[in-house]
Amino acid sequence: MRDKILIISNESISKKNDNYYCDNLDIKSIPKDLTKRGDVILIGRLSKDERYHKIEKSYVYPAPNFFSFIKQVYLEIKKNKNLKILIISITPFTFLASLIVFTFKNKPFVYLRSDGFEEYKSIFGLLGPIIYQVMFSIIAKTSKLISCRKHILKSNDGKIVSPSHLTEKWFENTKPVSINKVDLLYVGRIKVEKGIFSFLKIFEDIENKFSLTIVSPQKMHKDVKNRNNIKLIDSRNEDDLIKIYDQSNIFILPSYTEGHPQVLDEALARLRPVIVFEEISHVKRDRSGVFICKRNKASLIEKINYILKNYETIQNEIKKNINNLPTRIKFIKELENIIF
Repeated sequence: MRDKILIISNESISKKNDNYYCDNLDIKSIPKDLTKRGDVILIGRLSKDERYHKIEKSYVYPAPNFFSFIKQVYLEIKKNKNLKILIISITPFTFLASLIVFTFKNKPFVYLRSDGFEEYKSIFGLLGPIIYQVMFSIIAKTSKLISCRKHILKSNDGKIVSPSHLTEKWFENTKPVSINKVDLLYVGRIKVEKGIFSFLKIFEDIENKFSLTIVSPQKMHKDVKNRNNIKLIDSRNEDDLIKIYDQSNIFILPSYTEGHPQVLDEALARLRPVIVFEEISHVKRDRSGVFICKRNKASLIEKINYILKNYETIQNEIKKNINNLPTRIKFIKELENIIF
């Protein structure tokens, strides 16, 4: 008999022609990959806005409101006594869901993809970490924690995984790069905590000799517009995304908080140097080709100029460590070994 796996997420899910879509690649891929081990039920929040990545091979319930979200969690647990339960990230929705799970004397797995304390601080200010602390401290006692980085566990017990979307394609047919002009690339959601708005303020103060491509599911955004040197696009498949990385020469990751940014590994797999800001300097670890700069114009230009002058040397250093990058197969195997 196949296992039943309940995945609970705060991510927004849209419906179109009896198909379901999301923006977050983890919400698309984790349920799909885990169907090899059991029947997957995914509960998320219903979105009125169109989302981009099709969710396959799962029973999907996008809740239209908070009460239906909690009700569906309750019904699924009551109906299926031997559920494997995976909660992705801590939010008010998933926090209350975890309490419902615990009342059934079941300890769910809670997967922490980033540092919620820093994330809540960037969104809500000084009150944010206090809100998150309440939820985190209770979940740490009532759940089994999984994280992408040890420091996110805050000295609590938990398992560490290395999330990745890298398949064999990412390491094949790397393309020559042109460094005649600066072509920056950002791949991610357009949100305050991702640092994209503060980066755009810096970028707009730089002369037009630099260009920036933003790849985001939010192709239309009222605060980010296409212009001469800024291009906003979406990419729905792996092949197109690889081509977009190859058309750039420097990847920029301006986030205020990150756990294990998978886009950083994607850039390195395509031999593209990466610039991050001081707030997330920890993501460099032992990776060659990752450069840390201050969140200001002078520091950014200094790092870009250094990279351009030493581009071939930097690429050679990246190649030495490319086999150490995490892969999708390895990540799913890690999750399976923990959950089953």
